[in-house]
Amino acid sequence: MKSKYILASLFCLAAFSCSDDKSFEPAYTVSLEADENMTTNVDASQVFQTIDGFASSDAWDMDFIGKYWSDSNKEGIAKLLFSRNIDSKGRPEGIGLSMWRVNVGGGSSEQGDASGIPDKYERRVECFLNQDGSYNWSKQAGQQYFMQKAKEYGCESFVLFTNTPPVWYTKNGLAFPTKGASSNQDEDKNNLKDEHYEDFAEFLATVTKHFVDQGYNIPLISPINEPQVDWRKTPGADAEQEGCSYTHEKTKILVTALNDKLEEKGLATNILLGEASRWEPIYTTNSGGYYSNLVDHYFNPDYKNYYNGNEEGKYYLGNLKHVPNILCAHSYHTDKTWSSLKTAREKAYEKAQQFGVELYQTEWSMLATDYDNYENYDDASYMDLALSMARVLHHDLATANVRSWSYWTSVSQERWSQKSRFYLIRVSADGKDGEDYGDLHNNGVYATCKNLWVLGNYSLFIRPNFQRVALNLPEESEEFFGSAYISPEKNRVVVVYTNLKSESIHIECGIQGLDGKEVVAVNQYTTSNAKDLKQEPDYLVGHIPAKSVVTVVYDLK
Repeated sequence: MKSKYILASLFCLAAFSCSDDKSFEPAYTVSLEADENMTTNVDASQVFQTIDGFASSDAWDMDFIGKYWSDSNKEGIAKLLFSRNIDSKGRPEGIGLSMWRVNVGGGSSEQGDASGIPDKYERRVECFLNQDGSYNWSKQAGQQYFMQKAKEYGCESFVLFTNTPPVWYTKNGLAFPTKGASSNQDEDKNNLKDEHYEDFAEFLATVTKHFVDQGYNIPLISPINEPQVDWRKTPGADAEQEGCSYTHEKTKILVTALNDKLEEKGLATNILLGEASRWEPIYTTNSGGYYSNLVDHYFNPDYKNYYNGNEEGKYYLGNLKHVPNILCAHSYHTDKTWSSLKTAREKAYEKAQQFGVELYQTEWSMLATDYDNYENYDDASYMDLALSMARVLHHDLATANVRSWSYWTSVSQERWSQKSRFYLIRVSADGKDGEDYGDLHNNGVYATCKNLWVLGNYSLFIRPNFQRVALNLPEESEEFFGSAYISPEKNRVVVVYTNLKSESIHIECGIQGLDGKEVVAVNQYTTSNAKDLKQEPDYLVGHIPAKSVVTVVYDLK
């Protein structure tokens, strides 16, 4: 379309006067050229899923930072992740995460080099459980620091997750298996000794109770992570992290034991199932039949196939008190193209709907480099990478209808030309700058990136118990898309737009289904190459810059 003009009148006390904050406020009409006009519509009467929260995790660097870095640096990082405050000039202090995923370690850190995990700075994790069965609650102190800060900032819930049983319970005495999921021998597919399933469940329930007693709201604990993955030390290579595979048979044994232990301790915490390494295992056979078709195996009491011995409901878990009808997956491997984003999530949602199962997305970072929203990785800007994340966020929320969305590693060092693919906040050890890798046992520096602020376009404004509602666009495309949400009190509507075009767009948005309420205030927050979740002046409300993510907040009365 031909260029259009946005016109808005700004009024001030006198021509060319300045406000108290010294910002210029002209007394004349301001015009801003836009490349395209578009009319959108929110229908608040058409309701989809309820949002439980937006999250990130404390794996793995948070422990080192919380232990060894200066108070000012630790506080600065915590503020960026958890603060919901917007200052008098409209600048958000942080992204207001409403959920925080806490890694319960397996003890590879105490093993040192004998752990078989060479990355001592970022991949080994302590364990609260000692070999003699006693507990040391001073372990993982850095992670506990950020748990406390999250609670102080008002983070609503904490999800515990573990990648491996304590090394005292594993078959090889390590935090990763000798063979793993792809082994031809059933006994080698899992690294937890048969006699320690109840012990592991007791450990997880004890850790949960400890933190509940400390005042943390822990609605969910996830005992299994990416069971489809080998996690083993491959010939000629080192193990990368803690990990453990589980077949459906072993999953049922562990989840049943954990259900009983949570009940024994009088806990309201529930068990989060799945943590699939990609979306396909939710709805089909992928990554091996022993680890796939999760909806059917766990929530379809009539399901039978070769992998459960053709026995109906053999691995059914939907009758356990502490197992809600929720499955979670990670948004890896189906995220590089618009079609793969859409197709996998449509199928996951369709399958989940058949048995009343709701979905979470619990882990994502940018594993690959060949995403199709930019021409080539070498020339891609950090905003281009954040726009790749924005596409994942959109399809997880609007296609898979997830109730919760989580990033993977909140902070990380940058190396190997990874750019910002693995962090919300970039950290560098003291004495290191640029792309480098140093000892985090000393102090360091940190910096925000576009990933942080794009996630903030959602997390800061879409709070727990908001509901997604219909957003009607003239035509949704892989270059322009959005979603809308309404507060439980029906006094706020939040719309998030993503514009991957090279042209700006002016939006005129109508809202219906408000039960007599009207819009009394509108604010817009923009993340782009030039802006970090910046609150816009009134005359820019509705202006969606090229290559940007924009949140428009409508207050109702």
